[in-house]
Amino acid sequence: MNFAQQMSVLTRGVQEIVPEPEFAKKIQKSIDTGTVLRIKLGVDPTAPDVHLGHTVVMRKLRQFQDMGHQVILIVGDYTAMIGDPSGRNKTRPRLSHEQVMENAKEYQEQFFKIVKKEQTEIRYNGEWLGKMSFDKIAELMSCITVAQMLERKDFKSRYKNEQEISMHEFLYPLMQGYDSIAIKSDIELGGTDQKFNVLCGRDLQQREEMEPQTGLFMPILLGTDGEQKMSKSLGNYVGISEPADSMYHKIYNIPDALVESWFELLTDIPKEEYEALIKENILNAKKELASDIVKQYHGSDAAVAAAEKEKAIHSGNVLPSDTPTVKLEAGSYGILDLLLAAGAFASKGEARRMIQNNGVKINGSAIADQNMNIAVGSGEIVVQTGKRKFYKIT
Repeated sequence: MNFAQQMSVLTRGVQEIVPEPEFAKKIQKSIDTGTVLRIKLGVDPTAPDVHLGHTVVMRKLRQFQDMGHQVILIVGDYTAMIGDPSGRNKTRPRLSHEQVMENAKEYQEQFFKIVKKEQTEIRYNGEWLGKMSFDKIAELMSCITVAQMLERKDFKSRYKNEQEISMHEFLYPLMQGYDSIAIKSDIELGGTDQKFNVLCGRDLQQREEMEPQTGLFMPILLGTDGEQKMSKSLGNYVGISEPADSMYHKIYNIPDALVESWFELLTDIPKEEYEALIKENILNAKKELASDIVKQYHGSDAAVAAAEKEKAIHSGNVLPSDTPTVKLEAGSYGILDLLLAAGAFASKGEARRMIQNNGVKINGSAIADQNMNIAVGSGEIVVQTGKRKFYKIT
């Protein structure tokens, strides 16, 4: 690829590059001299599961590798024990080293579904941070002021609201920044919430008279609710290791407003192509999006099977593989009580409105009477709410 082609691929979906002229110079120099750039990603494996939100940065790493560059994955076995304060309104619980290392093992297995293992150098920052003397730590802390730390949005908010900020949290961006010195990073990738940490690494490299890294920041992927950052704790995530049919269904049912950004950040489909799909028929665009992403993690056959299963589920012939089973005591239940006990609705008012809109089925039959009773105990009951939410009651 020539310079223009590489820049087109590498800047797709990127929200900000700091500083952009330096990034362009690094790419041009690499092309001219054959220099392999060192691309840094630091991760604190505080949880082992990888979801599509994590893959936005991983996919960008893979694009750098496809152009011949070296990825350095820094596993924060030391920084994870402090916990990244980015985006936090309280101190993150500290993890033991054993917890971090166990999470790291599973994280890497999923990471290498996307990133080439043979072009990845794995480093643990305990390798250098664990050997750091107190004198060196004091020297590192002298590189940044409390006022600079309080410029961070999360720290500023917590300080203003009189929420606790522990001193060890101030160490986090310095430790993460020192990683860039240790591995001689040329470019560091991260989400937009990592900007302070990445630029801290750049500043520390300059103090060491090294050529400073540039920061390439990817946008935060909104979850399946279309409102908040994708997160397992919020339940709005799509895990890359979950079953193909479950993955397909979640993607197919995302809000229309998310479709364009998910195409941009999670696929290689050309912009003009996916924009035409969206303009022509949003449902067909969602099918294409779901199929493309499922194919990446489960293969073409699984993507076709998942699409067929989704059709069968909508026709009422098949239950989804992720259908929850709810055990209740035998007896007679009012339909509203049954729906609440199954976890289908948060309130009777919500359940009542769905019944009035013909959105509730029991064993395939639509329910019209909100006062009817259902006998539990004589066999399995399948509750359907809306097009694709099912519950098995035993």
